[in-house]
Amino acid sequence: MSSYKGHSIFAFILSLMFFHNPLTIALTLIGANIPDFDHDFKRENVYRMIILGLIVFISLYILKLPYYIGLIIVFLGATFYFSEHRSFTHSIFGALTLASAVSLILIWAFQLTTFLTVLENHYMVMAILIALLSFLFLNKKILMVFLPLFFISLFIFPTFEVSYIEIVISLFLGLFSHIVLDSFTPAGIKIFAPLSSKKVRRNFGMSMIFLLVFLSILYHIPMLFELYGHYILGS
Repeated sequence: MSSYKGHSIFAFILSLMFFHNPLTIALTLIGANIPDFDHDFKRENVYRMIILGLIVFISLYILKLPYYIGLIIVFLGATFYFSEHRSFTHSIFGALTLASAVSLILIWAFQLTTFLTVLENHYMVMAILIALLSFLFLNKKILMVFLPLFFISLFIFPTFEVSYIEIVISLFLGLFSHIVLDSFTPAGIKIFAPLSSKKVRRNFGMSMIFLLVFLSILYHIPMLFELYGHYILGS
């Protein structure tokens, strides 16, 4: 199985353990595909990212609008450019940095869009921005499956909203899922890069999977008690 397919499937399964919102599930899937932009064969995409960031920065600066979105996009591109494969972008610090950066891009773009337009359906605005984000990070083959399913899910579950903290958490979960899966490879990952070059492998991955399952159960305990009271006790 191709790397991007494995990471996407694993992230999708994890997202269903924690989320019931198409927006956060989509963000988790996108997050899982972000770290591998440090690959040499994706260097051309990194250049495009930096150029896109510069264009956005200059355009917003000329229009006297918040230009920070462009700077963050350039920062993302520079991060991938200077990172060795499976180093910073595949570490805890890298996951936190990338999740924060991509979250800021999405949140600021959302705020700017709602400020400049009269669109009142904020749910659909966020969905469109997430779809645009998928063009930046998802493989074309995954994209062909992702976009139709994503927009179909929006019509099936059209009333969900997403908070800013949920955006950060879902992106981080996707990024973290990538790290966990790569820890099962023979090369392992430098979990604390750039502060430490120590590598972790299969034992770390298994521990994290058990931890994520445990956290998912804890997260759903209130719902399980509610279902128990409703269907078993009849209250």
